[in-house]
Amino acid sequence: MNWTFRQAMAWMHTWFGLVLGFVLMVVFFFGSLSVFDREIDRWAIPQTRFAPQPMPSFDHMLRPLMDRLEPSPVEYAAKMPVLHDAAKGPMTPREALPIDEFWAYTTHRDPVLLVGADFAVPLPKDPAAHNHIHNRVTVDPRTGQILKDDQLKVGSAFFYPLHYSLHLKWKNIGYFVVGLAAFIMLAALVSGVVIHRRLFREFFTFRPRKHLQRSTLDLHNLTGVLALPFHFFFAFTGLVIFAASIYLPLGHTVLKSLHDQHAVLEATRTGLPHERAGVAAPLASVDAMVAEARRRWAERDMPGQVGFLKLHHIGDANGYVSVYRAGSDRVALVGEGIHFQASTGRVLYEDPPRAPASAVHQFLSGLHLQHFEHWLLRWLYVVGGLLGCLCIGTGFVFFVEKRKQQHARQGSAGARVVDALAVTTVTGMLLATTGMLLVNRLLPADLSGAADWQMRAFWGIWLLSLVHAGWRNAPVSRGLRSPAWREQCLAVALVAVAAVVANGWSTGAHLGVTMPAANWPVAGVDLSLLATALLALAVRRKLGRVQPVVQNAPGTPRAQEVAHV
Repeated sequence: MNWTFRQAMAWMHTWFGLVLGFVLMVVFFFGSLSVFDREIDRWAIPQTRFAPQPMPSFDHMLRPLMDRLEPSPVEYAAKMPVLHDAAKGPMTPREALPIDEFWAYTTHRDPVLLVGADFAVPLPKDPAAHNHIHNRVTVDPRTGQILKDDQLKVGSAFFYPLHYSLHLKWKNIGYFVVGLAAFIMLAALVSGVVIHRRLFREFFTFRPRKHLQRSTLDLHNLTGVLALPFHFFFAFTGLVIFAASIYLPLGHTVLKSLHDQHAVLEATRTGLPHERAGVAAPLASVDAMVAEARRRWAERDMPGQVGFLKLHHIGDANGYVSVYRAGSDRVALVGEGIHFQASTGRVLYEDPPRAPASAVHQFLSGLHLQHFEHWLLRWLYVVGGLLGCLCIGTGFVFFVEKRKQQHARQGSAGARVVDALAVTTVTGMLLATTGMLLVNRLLPADLSGAADWQMRAFWGIWLLSLVHAGWRNAPVSRGLRSPAWREQCLAVALVAVAAVVANGWSTGAHLGVTMPAANWPVAGVDLSLLATALLALAVRRKLGRVQPVVQNAPGTPRAQEVAHV
C-alpha cells in the first residue's frame, strides 16, 4: 500500500483516536469536574457547607487530637500480620502502636481539615522497609471535632481519582491505561495538525445548519484547533507528574539502593534526621514554629497561610517539624518549607530556591494540578476540558456517520458497535454522573454503606446506558441514526433537574437560598446541573431536526471534504 505521509497520519489520527478516545473522554470529563472537586464535596456532604478555614492552632487543637488518634482497624488487620515478625515477639496491640509521624493538610478551598498519622510497627520483618500502619480523619477546624468520614467525598475521592486512574487499582493498571492514552493523544494531536493543512481557515468554519456529518466535522476541527495548546500541555504534564512515581519508578526498583543512600546523605546535608535516635524528647510549641515560619516567609515578600504541617519522629530526640506554605498565590507547586527541631523549636533547615530543572517540574505540576487561587483560570480549565470532550465526542459521531451506510451495505456491525460505545461514553457518562449526585441526595445521611451505594449507582447506571445503547441502535445497521442518543439526552436532563430538586428538598439549600447568600460551591453545582439539563435538551432537539445522511457520489464536494478522516 503506497500511502503518502499525510494519509498515514490520517489513518493514525482516526484509529488511535477511536481506540483510546473512550478513555480520553473519561479523563477529560472527570478532569474538568476535578477542577471543582472540593465544591462538589460540599454539595455532596451538607455537614461541611461552611467557609474555608486556615490551619488551626496545633498546640490547642491538633495536639490533643494527635494524642487521641489510633491506627486504622481495617489497615491494622490487613497489614500488621504481614509487617510483624512473629519470631521476634508477640504482635503489638493496635491501641499500643507508637505514633511516629503526624500531618495536617488544608487548602484555600477546604472548609475541613485532613489529618493523618503513621504508627510504627515495633518488631518488623524488614527493618529497612516502610513499617507503618496509617490512619486519616476529617476534622472540623472550627471545633477540632472529628467528622464522620463514611460519607463519600464525591468530588475529591471519586471523580478526581477516576480522572487519572479509572479506579482500576490492580497493579496500578488504570494509571498505565491513562498514561498510554495521554501518550497516544500527543501523537493524535500532531497527526491532526498534519492532516489539517488549512488549520486557520477551519478555525473559523462551523456550519451548524449543514447535515450532521458536516456539522460534527466542523465542530471537531474547531474545538481541536481552539484548545490545541491546552490539550497538548495537559497530556504532556500529566505524563510528567506520574513519570517518576508510576511509569518509571527507578528509585524504588532497580536504583533502590542508590535511592536509600541518597536519602541518608540528604539527611546529613540538610540536618534533618533520617532515623529516630531512640532517646525520648519533649515537643516544643509548634505554634511558635509556625509563627516563625510565617515571619520568614513575610521577609521574602510572600506572606501566607500554612498549607501542610508535618511532625517527624514524634517523641524522639531526632524529631523535627516541617511547616509548608499554602502557596495558592502562585502557579508552581512549591511549599517553601521551613524545618524546626521538635524539642527546641530551633530552625534546622530552610528549603532553598530550586534548581532550574526542579523549578520547571514544579511549575508544570502546579499548572496541571491548579492549587492556585485564580477563579477565572480555573473556569478556563473547565472550558478547555469540556472542549476536549466535545472534540472527542464529535469525532465519534463523525466516524459513525461517515461509515454507517457503507457498513449497512456490507452487513458489517462496525458502525453499530462504535455508535453504542460512543453513546455510552458521552451521554451514558453524563447520565451516570448526574445519577450518582441524585442518589447522593436521596440516600439517608446515616445509612450504613451509603458511599458504596453511591458508587454502585454510578457504575450500574453507566452499565445500563451501555445495554440501552446496544439495544436501541439497531437502526444504525440500516444506515440510520440511533434513537439512543436522544433518549439518553432526555434522561440526562431529567436526572440533572431531579438532582437539583433533591438537593433543595433534602437540605433546604435551594438556589433561592444559596445564591443570595453567595454560597457558590453549592449554588455552582446546582447551576451546572441545570446548564447540563438545558444543553442535553438542546442536543436532543438538534438530533431530532437533522435528516438522515444521503449518500453522495464519489468526487462530489461533500465526499472530498470528509475524505481525510
